[in-house]
Amino acid sequence: MAWALKLPLTDEVIESGLVQDFDASLSGIGQELGAGAYSMSDVLALPIFKQEESNLPPDSDNKILPFQYVLCAATSPAVKLHDETLTYLNQGQSYEIRMLDNRKIGELPEITGKMVKSIIRVVFHDRRLQYTEHQQLEGWRWNRPGDRILDLDIPMSVGIIDPRANPTQLNTVEFLWDPSKRTSVFIQVHCISTEFTMRKHGGEKGVPFRIQIDTFKENESEEYTEHLHSASCQVKVFKPKGADRKQKTDREKMEKRAPQEKEKYQPSYETTILTECSPWPEVTYVNNSPSPGFNSTHNSFPNLLPTATPQDAQQWLHRNRFSPFCRLFTNFSGADLLKLTREDVIQICGPADGIRLFNALKGRVVRPRLTIYVCQESQQAREQQPKHENGDAAANTFFVYHAIYLEELTASELTEKIAQLFNISPRQINQIFKQGPTGIHVLVSDEMIQNFQDEVCFVLDTMKGI
Repeated sequence: MAWALKLPLTDEVIESGLVQDFDASLSGIGQELGAGAYSMSDVLALPIFKQEESNLPPDSDNKILPFQYVLCAATSPAVKLHDETLTYLNQGQSYEIRMLDNRKIGELPEITGKMVKSIIRVVFHDRRLQYTEHQQLEGWRWNRPGDRILDLDIPMSVGIIDPRANPTQLNTVEFLWDPSKRTSVFIQVHCISTEFTMRKHGGEKGVPFRIQIDTFKENESEEYTEHLHSASCQVKVFKPKGADRKQKTDREKMEKRAPQEKEKYQPSYETTILTECSPWPEVTYVNNSPSPGFNSTHNSFPNLLPTATPQDAQQWLHRNRFSPFCRLFTNFSGADLLKLTREDVIQICGPADGIRLFNALKGRVVRPRLTIYVCQESQQAREQQPKHENGDAAANTFFVYHAIYLEELTASELTEKIAQLFNISPRQINQIFKQGPTGIHVLVSDEMIQNFQDEVCFVLDTMKGI
């Protein structure tokens, strides 16, 4: 039986095929963007936030939700009717979110006089970034050591109890609050939208984020696990004062439009009402193993990579309690440090610190030369899937992807990894083909693999061997 690798998915199919249902929305920047060998099936279970027609006042909606969250930041006037609102935020600025009890009389009496728990997350809005969220977040952690994506401004907040920020979840904060009392939480977002732009040549549009709040009540074991309500809104984060300039630019553009054109756009609201969405999954979508290239130690800091600059190496030494030796290694890059033998390090640092430093250096995980994502669509799924006019399966097919990491970049290595992934013998795979123009099958060679783009997506199909 031979294997055929279909062409990499187009952007449209990647957007539509990675998730089965976009009615609900990381890793965010989240569970969390957020990348060691991890299960793509869990990644693809990521929820996509529900898109509401507009951020209309609550009295226009027939459904009364138990809670309402209001972000005190103006929405953009350059958003068309029936599109979701977009709010601009300044990096590091404190923004108030009002936590409002919206229950009817007699509704949810079990939480009356009791605390509820809310978790706030900053996650990705873009589906491509949700797809590689954990990698994106680990990359951000590496570039901004010691920083957080989301913080609480506790001194300014009112009515919150037991605020927490998990050091391993940079984009998440949580706290308890009493719905019967006035509660306002102030948040600060420290990442900016252009940090996650694919091509950084200058002038690129920043990617949108989402702010999501999930609220829970206590269960019988006094654990806050019973979901009550979730809501989110779309935001973009700019460097300090950048949000004000962008808001002003949008307003000026709208003023220049003809009256008929202005009617196609929403007015700018002074505040942003978060709209209902599906709750964030309780189970994290990645396993506990670290991402390739970013191995986390017990203190949550990534280990040193060969590509680290001398400045990066100095930061790594500081974070891992080797500060006394920073001057000795002033001009050492990551590659220089990793080339040191055990005897070299002991001679420089002494027996105790030398052995500790050597063990820390050798505890790294080397980033694979090539990462590809593959899935195998079942025959049953193909038969049940409706067809487009061009005969292709509908774009909303649910694909479960798996990551394959290649070091040697050879066809034999790819064969072994595919066989390992699907628990078969490599002998059962006679040849691997990549579907080319007009549907032709091109034999996959070492040279072809060496020219694959990193993190490209494939759909595996099988055909009987001749």
